[in-house]
Amino acid sequence: MLSPADEFPIHQTPQPISWPGTSDRNFYDRSYFNAHDRTGEIFLITGIGYYPNLGVKDAFVLINRGGTTHTAVHLSDAIDADRLNQRVGAYAVDVVEPLRRLHLTLDDTHGIAVDLTFTGLFGAHRELPHIMRTGTRVTLEAQRFAQVGSWSGSITVDGTEVAVDPAVWIGSRDRSWGIRPVGEPEPAGRPADPPFEGMWWNYIPMAFDDFQLVLIVQEEPDGYRILNDCTRIWRDGRVEQLGWPRIVVHYRSGTRIPDGATITATDASGAPVTLEVSSLLAAPIHVGGGYGGDPDWTHGVWRGAGFTERHTYDLADPAVSGRIPFGVIDHVGRAVCTEADGTQRQGWGLFEHGALGRHDPSGLADWLSVAP
Repeated sequence: MLSPADEFPIHQTPQPISWPGTSDRNFYDRSYFNAHDRTGEIFLITGIGYYPNLGVKDAFVLINRGGTTHTAVHLSDAIDADRLNQRVGAYAVDVVEPLRRLHLTLDDTHGIAVDLTFTGLFGAHRELPHIMRTGTRVTLEAQRFAQVGSWSGSITVDGTEVAVDPAVWIGSRDRSWGIRPVGEPEPAGRPADPPFEGMWWNYIPMAFDDFQLVLIVQEEPDGYRILNDCTRIWRDGRVEQLGWPRIVVHYRSGTRIPDGATITATDASGAPVTLEVSSLLAAPIHVGGGYGGDPDWTHGVWRGAGFTERHTYDLADPAVSGRIPFGVIDHVGRAVCTEADGTQRQGWGLFEHGALGRHDPSGLADWLSVAP
């Protein structure tokens, strides 16, 4: 199937752009965005994904108000060949200026509407490749880039419009593509040996006055680090790796939900750089967002042409709150960065964390253990 993108010299394989270079059913191509006004009163998380080997494209919008009300809108449809115009029903992402400015819209769908423009405050950062295996099989092989930026426009919820002022509203986005579990569950085959015991995940893109910092760290249950990327991108374009950061997550007693984290890294000269991260609002992206075994929404599942739905969650409902600690949670993030000479800068962005299963360095012995 030919598409408009085939007119451009961007091919990487001897086949049309709409045909993935792999036949793996789990091939995906996705955008993720978040936006907040730094108060902890409202948090928007949204994304759009294409799954060509499943024949599906879909999108979602999550709006969390004050950490109590969590509303999700889901849209899904048959995939099309026009990747230059990203659309799922009433949801659209228009690339106004590549790697700099995007326009995201959702025409009124079940009472939710969005008209937002993202403008990157710094250059997009290409993260290290991310690979995971189960036995010999690759279960995740992804490339991602991240960027922190400002937002402008409006969000409308059930007739109430929220003005989005770029002087205040901030957030991050990432683009990723490759292989990860999507769509309907596959037959299990022989049980994994050894069984999956969990993962410990930290993803923290933050914007400060003169630099953007992107941290992405994943550890195995014993603390072995399989992904380590902590990079500072200065406004003048310099890129500085901040070494092997030490991370202490501050969990609320009796939970796996963090209030913040202390991160100690080193700059190019070897001098310490300390980041004190605070959570102002927690939004579980496995509740209506489609991540990590979400029972209500899984990316890439065929739900029929023109599908839409809305869910509103009471996060205090035991049926919801009981599963929140056991997935990845996105937080409205504030950070204070302290240099070796005592210079301090305040930053804003995303604090994303997941403590799934066992993690020995955190004192989490199994899936059910919590912080003291």
